[in-house]
Amino acid sequence: MITTDAELNEILLNARVVASVGVSSNEDKPSFWIFNYLKTNGYQMIPVNPGAAEIQGERAYPDLSSIGNQIDVVQIFRRSEDVVPVVEESIRVGAKVVWMQVGIVNQAAADLAEAAGLKVVMDTCMRDTHRRLLGGLLSL
Repeated sequence: MITTDAELNEILLNARVVASVGVSSNEDKPSFWIFNYLKTNGYQMIPVNPGAAEIQGERAYPDLSSIGNQIDVVQIFRRSEDVVPVVEESIRVGAKVVWMQVGIVNQAAADLAEAAGLKVVMDTCMRDTHRRLLGGLLSL
């Protein structure tokens, strides 16, 4: 499990492509603003939401397997009990990091990801971490 600022910083500096599973097209949802912040701060953001064709000008995909290019970080906005299938798919597509947003805790999923060689961040906001460690371009 990734917990130190040095480890988090390394992920944020080296990641380029972030697949955001469960991101919403609803501007009232935190996932919308977190996605927007990361996109504005230089990450290639890929929305993964089977109910959307496009989110914030980016083509949305129904699942990770449909994306077809390298994914550095799989950012998860799903209920804790729904995380294991996302992690299993993250492993299949060769992602490097699974990042579970604030409030999302699933130790079985974390163990599964780590056993497959993925780094795991759990119950942590990627936007807030980026802001704190790298002083993001925008303070959305």
